[in-house]
Formats: sequence, C-alpha cells, structure tokens
Amino acid sequence: MITAIREVRRAKGLTLDDVARACVPPTTAQTIGRLETGTRTVSVDWLNRIASALGVTAADLVKLPDSADVAVAAILDASGAHAPRQPAHVVPPRAAPALIAITVTGGVGDYRAGDEIWAERLAPANFAHALNRDVLVPRPAGRFMFARLIGREGDKLHLLPLGSGQRQQVVTDPPWIAQATTLIRKL
Repeated sequence: MITAIREVRRAKGLTLDDVARACVPPTTAQTIGRLETGTRTVSVDWLNRIASALGVTAADLVKLPDSADVAVAAILDASGAHAPRQPAHVVPPRAAPALIAITVTGGVGDYRAGDEIWAERLAPANFAHALNRDVLVPRPAGRFMFARLIGREGDKLHLLPLGSGQRQQVVTDPPWIAQATTLIRKL
C-alpha cells in the first residue's frame, strides 16, 4: 500500500518524533519512519493510529492510483518563487459531511466575485473555535449572515459584517454556524 504519511506529516510541520508521541499508545520515531517509507507494512490499525495523531482521516493517508493530487511546481515566499527541493503534491479540497460551500457573486470585504468559500459546520458547543474567523450564520426564514465572529456571551454571538461602515450585529442561539476554512479563487 502506498501512503501519504510523509507528505501529510511534512505539510503539518511535524517531525517523526512528534507523530510517534501523538500516537495512542505512543511509539518510536523509527517505527513511524519505517511505516512512511514502506520498509514496514502499514496495517489498518497503524493507518488509523497515525491518522489520529496527524488529525486527518485514514483515507487522507492512502494514495490511490487514480488520486487527483496536484504537483507543486513552485514554492512562493517573501524572496520570490522557488522550485521545491523534492517533488511535492497537494490534494485538492475534498467534500466531507460537515463541509458546505458559499459562492461569492459580488465583492464584499476580502472576497471577490467568483470566489468559493468552503466552510465547516460547527455545533454550538464548538462556536468558540471560530472566534475571529469568518462564519456563515443561519437566520430565520431561510436567510443567512456572513460575518466575522468577534465575541460570544452565552447564547449570543457578536458578529461584524464584512462590508465597510457596517455595525456589529448580535445573533441569539443559532442552531449551527459554519466557519470559513478554505478560499478557492480563480485567477
């Protein structure tokens, strides 16, 4: 089985030792290294343990022959664009049960017409994870509000609309919110 353990680990900026310690039960960096290079067979149990340690699903660690990975042609930083030192790939966004999409048809805030915003739906217990993030909030009668979550007091959410000159809004007890996680912008 060909895995993407190394690619995911590096993308998350983790060392072999970091992943080994995060496994339940903990293991050694040498074992993780052998599993990601293929010198040791990756069982389903190991795949699940490593996926949990990396905060991804086991499916994210399996490379399928028909996978739609995209080759990284350049790395961009403050000094310019550079070729990667080693071949690298990124995985395009994949649908998941908690994901919803927002399409932008007119520019507002930092968003432009044609943008797609992928957002993760959150239950009320997890609203605090979206503080200072852009969120979609359902309103009565099938309406929505897209704004920056700037505070939470009990069941009240304090939202700052993205347009300039708009006032803070307070929404009480929404059943869920969706935190913006990925912006897809066509050039």
